Amino acid sequence: MNELGRTGEAVAAKYYQRQGWLLLDHNYRTRFGEIDLILYKEDTLVFAEVKTRSDDRFAAPAEAVNAAKQRRIIKAAGQYLQHSPYGDSLVRFDVVEVLPAAGGWQIHCIQHAFEAD
Repeated sequence: MNELGRTGEAVAAKYYQRQGWLLLDHNYRTRFGEIDLILYKEDTLVFAEVKTRSDDRFAAPAEAVNAAKQRRIIKAAGQYLQHSPYGDSLVRFDVVEVLPAAGGWQIHCIQHAFEAD
């Protein structure tokens, strides 16, 4: 992962934490793929995919989270839930777009961006 991606994930984690979310895991890796952020608050578990771009001239960052990527994240989340004390929680899949803005970062959190079937 490049420096921009690492920075974007850190910015997204702080965004959630400021709203009272507990960061449970960062870059959770399985044979199915990786989940950028796993967070918990009030009986809800969020699996967040963070997309950071230097600009959005060509496409919105969230467009990179296609159906195949969603399936990999859902499978990885299932594996996480099998071994987690939070396994009975409600589950939500978010996509977080992080773009540079004047003096900082613009964050667009798409809650419930996709669902496990």
